[in-house]
Amino acid sequence: MKIGSVSENIKIEKRIAITPEIAKKYKTIGFEVLLPKNYGAHLNIADEEYQNIGVKILDDEKEILSDVNVIVQLGLLSEEKNSILKEDQTLIGVLNPYQNKNELDNLIKKKINIFSLELLPRITRAQSMDILSSQANLAGYKAVIESFANFEKAIPMMMTAAGTIPAAKVLVVGAGVAGLQAIATAKRMGAIVFATDVRMASKEQVESLGGKFLSVEGTENLETEGGYAKEASEDFKKKQEDLLSETLKKIDIVICTALIPGKKAPLIIKENMINNLQPGSVIYDLAAVQGGNSAFTEVDKIIEKNGIKIMGESNILNKLPISASNLFAKNMFNFIENLFDKETKKININLEDEIIKKTLIN
Repeated sequence: MKIGSVSENIKIEKRIAITPEIAKKYKTIGFEVLLPKNYGAHLNIADEEYQNIGVKILDDEKEILSDVNVIVQLGLLSEEKNSILKEDQTLIGVLNPYQNKNELDNLIKKKINIFSLELLPRITRAQSMDILSSQANLAGYKAVIESFANFEKAIPMMMTAAGTIPAAKVLVVGAGVAGLQAIATAKRMGAIVFATDVRMASKEQVESLGGKFLSVEGTENLETEGGYAKEASEDFKKKQEDLLSETLKKIDIVICTALIPGKKAPLIIKENMINNLQPGSVIYDLAAVQGGNSAFTEVDKIIEKNGIKIMGESNILNKLPISASNLFAKNMFNFIENLFDKETKKININLEDEIIKKTLIN
């Protein structure tokens, strides 16, 4: 069995799906690994590092795509590269089936096995494969670092002979994996942290990290069976808006992380609410690529409104590509190890396995 990956467009995606450490693990369980020349060069990983552990480095990506049994990527391949794929090959990545339905349908017609890892069920056995959690963890951390870098005051409280500098106050909207890491990071750097989420189960987690949980009166149960947030009622949204509007009067930095899988991000920080922030405040919107949780968010731009900076990036993980690649590659390996039958040395699509069944696109 052969496994391979081809280069992403590094202007859009700097992460890689196979690191040298993980290539070695694939070799150990019986795979031959094929990669293109300079696959990890932008991350200072030389081809020799792969070759030293037995990876085959090829000049032609088309040869890799036509020769391997399993292709692992970050996102969907280009139309040209997809055209090279053939029957019974397996493509695994974060393929965004909600947006890429037509392209994926064409691959299914070619009888290519497609697995999209953002569809993993939230069960204990799948935790080591959970790319959403591993990447969101880094995104939550980096969002805090980026927003603090654009905030023109000190973050922790400082007592000096010249007077006291108060601690910055941070509001985290959405207390999933990214939000919880944002809370932890902001607290470690000395901020006073508040957080809100539609899932009441988040309250204990927020408070365990030292944050203050802002709960809407008469909160509904807005958590799916899979542990994700679901859309709130209009009554809940109105109560949440009133609570946040009042809270924003004392907030310096807002970190937005609220997403609903497969849907446009909920607009939570509205135009009239932004006016409650003081000039010099910062909003960092991790939901920017799905429409944003904040009014005025634009992807890859810093928008200024009345002295308030509103930031959002298409891929914040491009600022942490080495750490993100290491975690992504490990998640991918754990998924493939579960998919791979060590006795027959073949991919085994066992639909009685919940992990395989939920991630297979058909």
